[in-house]
Amino acid sequence: MNEVQVLVLTGFGLNCDRETAYSFRLAGASASSVHINSLIFGEVSLDKFHILAFDGGFSWGDDHGAGVIHAVRFKYRLGKELRRFIGEGKLIIGICNGFQVLVNMGLLPGFDGDYETRLVALTSNDCGNFRDDWVWLRTNEKSPCVFTQGLDFIELPIRHGEGKFYSDPVTIKRLFDQEQVVLQYSMPDGRLAGGVFPFNPNGSFQDIAGICDPTGRIFGLMPHPEAYNHWTNHPDWTRKKEEVKRRGKAINLDVTPGIRIFQNGVEYIRKRFVS
Repeated sequence: MNEVQVLVLTGFGLNCDRETAYSFRLAGASASSVHINSLIFGEVSLDKFHILAFDGGFSWGDDHGAGVIHAVRFKYRLGKELRRFIGEGKLIIGICNGFQVLVNMGLLPGFDGDYETRLVALTSNDCGNFRDDWVWLRTNEKSPCVFTQGLDFIELPIRHGEGKFYSDPVTIKRLFDQEQVVLQYSMPDGRLAGGVFPFNPNGSFQDIAGICDPTGRIFGLMPHPEAYNHWTNHPDWTRKKEEVKRRGKAINLDVTPGIRIFQNGVEYIRKRFVS
């Protein structure tokens, strides 16, 4: 039986490739970590893959802004291959630095099939420093996003210094009108964070934590789903384990919300490309 093939980018400051590849394998795919130079020099072809993952880290040290050099290099050296990849109906996910790369390339928001024009930005956190924390997220059930189907209210870790989602009012309104806002930072009770720190950890406009293109096949988010690949990743796992034990119940070992995100992508591809 053929497998869903995932390409996870590596190189030049990226440091979440192993977690991301591992999470995709847990989700049932075959994941390969590939250096960007291997794509540029033709040693590996993007055509053989079904999902492209721009993972987290500090590509090129973020010296010219988070994800800027990575975006420029990929766009102008692999733009033709990337456009063909999108046109074939395949999937792209950008996590943290990967999200920054997607918006810098213009792949998001992708209004009217335009995957070239940059309309949004991810800029420095309002708090003025790097945030390493866990956040609550409300998902948009009306969103076409492939990766978040069946999810509603989830918790994921963040770790970034430039995660503030910013754009002009017209663009942000269109994102909401077209249901392209996929994730928003929330309070623990499910209410939107309303910009309140630390529930909104970076000052993102309208609490936006993740968006997709109009097709739902290109998804970018600041939180790290790959860093919640097992229930013991959660900082409160020991307390929760004890609470369950004292109630005389078994520990819930279901897949985490992070892995669910990857499973959704893998299942989407399996139904359409893999027989």
